[in-house]
Amino acid sequence: MPEEFERRRILVVDDEERMVRFIRMNLEHDGFQVVEAFNGRQAIQKLRDVNPDLILLDVMMPDIDGFEVLETIREASTVPVIMLTAKGEEDDRVRGLELGADDYITKPFSPREMVSRVKAVIRRTEGGGGSMHDIIEVDDRLKIDFDRREVWLEGKLVKLRPTEYRLLYHLVQNAGWVMTHDQILIKVWGYEYRDEPHYVRLYINYLRQKLEKDPANPKYILTERGVGYRFVDYKRQKP
Repeated sequence: MPEEFERRRILVVDDEERMVRFIRMNLEHDGFQVVEAFNGRQAIQKLRDVNPDLILLDVMMPDIDGFEVLETIREASTVPVIMLTAKGEEDDRVRGLELGADDYITKPFSPREMVSRVKAVIRRTEGGGGSMHDIIEVDDRLKIDFDRREVWLEGKLVKLRPTEYRLLYHLVQNAGWVMTHDQILIKVWGYEYRDEPHYVRLYINYLRQKLEKDPANPKYILTERGVGYRFVDYKRQKP
């Protein structure tokens, strides 16, 4: 359904012109608008000029590598970023995610896989996660307003990235119940991510760092070893 994405603007950053043409052709076939950049400096300038809906960012570039570009992007924007890497090594993938990438694709990749991942990231970052009415008062420290997409900790607004927010939504929606790794992957990232368990571990850690008083001894997001995670049953705790 190209109409769903015809106004979505994708910034493609890669120093290989053939790769950029390949990506452009397949994205435009599905209704996307494509903007090109062939090095890190161009990418940063295009980000300011065109305000893309998503960035496909190659890791290996001659002037500024993709990791440095990503760090610069994250200083100014929460735009979704998918890293393109020829290495496929887990360390590189994890590093990209830790710096704020939303996903990665390992070269060589099929057009179908690339377009599917782009659509999945856009849907998940724009989709939020539905609505739970009323402000949720987990305890005296933590309050959540899903209608306004706001999380308050000790009276201060906590800034969550879209994927962190979506993960928190599904955990709180199932408060008191264990969500398995597979359930979380499918709910938050999509069915095609069911074989990527490190996403869950990484983003659970992100949320704990932002919400828990002592992330090493969490009180809100609890680990059920070998199974998954459970958000504290805040309703049962209240008198």
